[in-house]
Amino acid sequence: MTRWLIFGVLLAAASGDVQAHHSIAGAYNTAQPVTVEGTIVQFQYVNPHPYLIVDVRRGGIVEKWYFELDNRRELAAIGITDSTFKPGDRIVVIGSPARLEAHKLYVERLDRPADGFGFEQVRNSPQLRNRPR
Repeated sequence: MTRWLIFGVLLAAASGDVQAHHSIAGAYNTAQPVTVEGTIVQFQYVNPHPYLIVDVRRGGIVEKWYFELDNRRELAAIGITDSTFKPGDRIVVIGSPARLEAHKLYVERLDRPADGFGFEQVRNSPQLRNRPR
């Protein structure tokens, strides 16, 4: 009986982790990418998905946007660290808008014109197009 109870608890815990991770297509409208340009305020290099907080100026008004990136483990594997993005960096992002939240994107492509840095989400894998000069 104890063995079955332990098995049930482990199974329930494992299924919670699977359900907690969201589908990109479920949370973001991948069929209608948008382009947004702004200045980084903060880079949160956190699990499960790092994100950038960016000031975007539209029509004279500054809006706070959140740009979600691929998972931290995969970003680290291609060389992105907690110091890759700094406050003040100007970036141009093409991404999928969130279905339920305004001013939030899932990053598909990111360019930092000042140094030529380029990031792209290719299918399920993040890739760097250019390393900073």
